[in-house]
Amino acid sequence: MKYFLIAGEPSGDLHASRLMQSIKKYDPKAEFVFFGGDLMQEQGGKLIKHYKDMAFMGLWEVLVNLKTIKQNIDTCKTSILAEKPDVVVFIDYPGFNLKIAEFAHNQGFKTIYCISPKIWAWKKGRTKLIKKYIDQMFVIFPFETDFYKKYDIKVEYQGNPTLDIVKNELAKSFDKEKFKEKYNIPNKQIIALLPGSRHQEVEKILPDMCLVADKFKDKYFVVAGVSSLPQSLYNIIKKYHNITLMLDKTYRLLQIADAAIVASGTATLETALFKVPQVVCYKTSKLSYIVGKNIVKIDFFSLVNILMNREVVKELLQKNLVDDISDELEKLTDNSDYRQEMIKNYNHLEKLLGEKGSPERTAKKIVHSLV
Repeated sequence: MKYFLIAGEPSGDLHASRLMQSIKKYDPKAEFVFFGGDLMQEQGGKLIKHYKDMAFMGLWEVLVNLKTIKQNIDTCKTSILAEKPDVVVFIDYPGFNLKIAEFAHNQGFKTIYCISPKIWAWKKGRTKLIKKYIDQMFVIFPFETDFYKKYDIKVEYQGNPTLDIVKNELAKSFDKEKFKEKYNIPNKQIIALLPGSRHQEVEKILPDMCLVADKFKDKYFVVAGVSSLPQSLYNIIKKYHNITLMLDKTYRLLQIADAAIVASGTATLETALFKVPQVVCYKTSKLSYIVGKNIVKIDFFSLVNILMNREVVKELLQKNLVDDISDELEKLTDNSDYRQEMIKNYNHLEKLLGEKGSPERTAKKIVHSLV
């Protein structure tokens, strides 16, 4: 069978690559064509467009890149027609993917959505598009099944792939002291800085993270960078003596970290599953913030709090970030009871997500639906 997959950002690339790996277990002759990244390329197949040319976040960022976005959409449509896949598989990335879903459905292609867009937070009207153009929806959070069933959408929860990834990482042999020695990490409290994997995220939030680090000279801060972004984005850390950069080692960093400052996104869930006390922050352009404030209809913006339906980790948004993050970081590093209560809540969160094996279960469902 031929599978056309579309992932528009690093987390989608990761989840799609694991899905591809699992699909090959049930369909050894599987062919892959995709919009994605390096991890998907490692699984084999044809890369049409890399996500680094697709990831635009926020209203302003989208507006100034409309021409590129349209070109990407046209390229994707042309590729689907040329490749004639047995199924088109969408990984999150709703602004792009729902446009392609309509096209693919109308052209007679089977459509499957893996990793639902967060339309339960905003743009609930997109449920109409999903019901009309998606043949099967697989979700990664338990509460999403009830949400979609309200709209009479065919939906299944097969587990959370992030849980699989983290548990697999924790099962690997890892010598923390040798790792610290290799990367010249001093014998101090280690604070992980996770500024995100998109250009706009890092550009907005990393300067504030660095200012926080400058207030804690007794601690050592490590930025979880990604090699797919321009390395000039991280040049700001050179001004600070207690900050270093570590590329593509986020999971290893979380295994040695005493606490973390995390930009909102999948990283908040990953940090929780690694049982690292964290403070979550978010910052975007002024226009995107104003618009988003009026249309996002949820009580929390971090996945940890959304899943638990209460405040487990502190969420800080847009203004006064340096002072507010600093106050919270002091609690995370110096208040043992505060730390332990957060980790206790992390354990409850892990149980909510269920058992390992999400990619395999989803892959099996997809392959069998094509036979």
